[in-house]
Amino acid sequence: MAVRIRLRRIGTTNVPSYRIVVADGRSPRDGRFIEQIGTYNPRQADPNFTVNVERAQYWIAKGAQPSDTVRSMLKKAAKAQQQPTKTA
Repeated sequence: MAVRIRLRRIGTTNVPSYRIVVADGRSPRDGRFIEQIGTYNPRQADPNFTVNVERAQYWIAKGAQPSDTVRSMLKKAAKAQQQPTKTA
């Protein structure tokens, strides 16, 4: 079973919204999925996505392949976790 980490569209017409899911590569884009690990709202200002990096790393360790878009989101999320928070 080829497992992929990809986007699943849940928004209405002209109002896109997505969930980041782990799914079998053979299932349709909006079809059955194994686990939801995040969300993405392109119409929102930054930060416009949330992702559970620990679960994503777990699935990647098991052999899941992220799509190009999800791969870039994971890089941004990992970078954000490494930056120390500024205190005033």
